[in-house]
Amino acid sequence: MKKIRAGIAGVTGYSGEELLKILVDHPHVEVTYAAAHTDRQRKIQELFPYLQGKIDLDCKVMNADEMARSCDVAFLALPHGASMQAAPALKAGVRVVDISADYRLKEPAWYPQYYQFEHTDAGNLPQAVYGLTEYRRKDVRGAKLVANPGCYPTAAQLALLPLVEAGITWSAPVVIDAKSGVTGAGRKASQSLLFSENAESFKAYKVLGHQHEAEIRQGLGTPNFAFVPHLLPINRGILETIYVTPSKPVTPERLREIFVAKYAGEAFVKVLPAGEFPELRNVNGTNQCHIGVGVRKDTGVIVIISAIDNLQKGASGQAVQNMNLMFGFDEKEGLK
Repeated sequence: MKKIRAGIAGVTGYSGEELLKILVDHPHVEVTYAAAHTDRQRKIQELFPYLQGKIDLDCKVMNADEMARSCDVAFLALPHGASMQAAPALKAGVRVVDISADYRLKEPAWYPQYYQFEHTDAGNLPQAVYGLTEYRRKDVRGAKLVANPGCYPTAAQLALLPLVEAGITWSAPVVIDAKSGVTGAGRKASQSLLFSENAESFKAYKVLGHQHEAEIRQGLGTPNFAFVPHLLPINRGILETIYVTPSKPVTPERLREIFVAKYAGEAFVKVLPAGEFPELRNVNGTNQCHIGVGVRKDTGVIVIISAIDNLQKGASGQAVQNMNLMFGFDEKEGLK
């Protein structure tokens, strides 16, 4: 099978680097273009010495026309607000997977509210397929532009959408208590992300309004939840503990039945045995989402714990999973 040509814009960010690691070992992909915010051209293997012998490619300043000529698929691992500048020039000639938030939200008015910018390519929002793969597989296969989901929303939706599909409603706001490693904030200079600021500590941030609230609201079809993110003093991984007060009682057996039936046969979503709950060490470095479910006997509250690697299932791994579908490859190719 002829290899497809892939390009990465934003290759020196955490998600871009993770994507490069996956793609250089993908049996059906050749990385033919790499770009980053840089003041001079350098070799990828100089930036990432562990790739010596696997790739020989210049890292360039981003040029959409050049990227379109060099690639069959373009991955945009760019800061929020930058992809909507590049995607229109790319979409006519190549398939695009955007790892930023620029095409995730269908309401243009939500961008100034949650991301503090006006959307300059709002006409393409309806055409962008939201790539939560397990729920949009059919649409992803034919997509020209895929909006790769955010990390927190991926873990939250995989945990809650089975309830929504089963018709289970809640009588009080769902509580999404989320924790992430520091790579979730991206590779940037910030005092709040320094090792000495985070080691031996644990904190909540953006408590009353994180930008991913809009994406979760859109996915669940309701604003009836409370989402609070926390920063763990670790490199990577997301674990969300979710509390649901159902409108009608749900037995533990019925709850497990819903999740097991929904994710039976899924390569990357694993429902753990009764009484077991996820740990980050079991998902980090993989494209897996592990989910544990239970019901408190005293209150009837449903407890769902969802764990992913924020750089894999929460970003680059899911992006490759979507690319595999877009080009007719086995969905699992290049992933673990």
